[in-house]
Amino acid sequence: MSAALDRIRVGSAPDSWGVWFPDDPRQVPWQRFLDEVAEAGYEWIELGPYGYLPTDPARLADEVGRRGLKVSAGTVFTGLHRGPDVWEPTWKHVSQVAELTRAMGARHLVVIPSFWRDDKTAEILEPPELTTQQWGHLAKGMEILGHRVRETYGLDIVVHPHADTHIDTETHVERFLDSTDAGLVGLCLDTGHYAYCGGDSVKLIETYGERIGYLHLKQVDPEILADVVAHGTAFGPAVQRGVMCEPPGGVPELEPVLVAAQRLGIDLFAIVEQDMYPCEPDAPLPIAVRTRKFLRSCGA
Repeated sequence: MSAALDRIRVGSAPDSWGVWFPDDPRQVPWQRFLDEVAEAGYEWIELGPYGYLPTDPARLADEVGRRGLKVSAGTVFTGLHRGPDVWEPTWKHVSQVAELTRAMGARHLVVIPSFWRDDKTAEILEPPELTTQQWGHLAKGMEILGHRVRETYGLDIVVHPHADTHIDTETHVERFLDSTDAGLVGLCLDTGHYAYCGGDSVKLIETYGERIGYLHLKQVDPEILADVVAHGTAFGPAVQRGVMCEPPGGVPELEPVLVAAQRLGIDLFAIVEQDMYPCEPDAPLPIAVRTRKFLRSCGA
């Protein structure tokens, strides 16, 4: 048993049950997700895509509470690099999710940038590189969002670098962090997505530790990843091939990441997310049980 990582609060998310969309016949029903995440021994969950779990706060509080669960964060997708024209629809979406997140007693809103290629069809939607003007829109937009979400809902935003978005590689992540105010915009470091895009999670924690506000724990299969990169495969099809794998079978090693995060001296959520959309309904629970056992062996 490793040294106790007493600043790390581990949880799981609908993503680890193959859930990507509010409603999809290939996904497990939300009641089964809640039952099984509790059975696996997790205490903390995320809301997942808005509309998957009940959106009535009283009902959701009852459903999670009677299973001994608590909510750590909500999640939103944004395309703020497109400039002021997208602010109104963005804020409408963010407000819905932030209101439910606050009602559940959570303090974080995970913000994922929009995809530049479709995660189902692989259709190219936008150039993968932003212009200087678009970087300006993205940075300024996230700062405004961070300020307004805190003022209105009392939540902190943590921006999630993600494959097939404009905040993905080490270069792009560092550019984004260097362009935004640390007091307004935190980072949700997803270890799997960062490795998928060639980044080193431990180095990022050690270099930009003051920006880390939240963790997603995930691993990639290096052999499948090499083939995905070689063929320019889109993220959705890559997931179907199993590029995101069960710990501890992939990279990065999670124990050094957790140790580096513990050294920051702050309380951090570390939410397990193993992208598996779509998956067989009986697959997630045994994986969740094994993953929690593995993380306990790391001291979390």
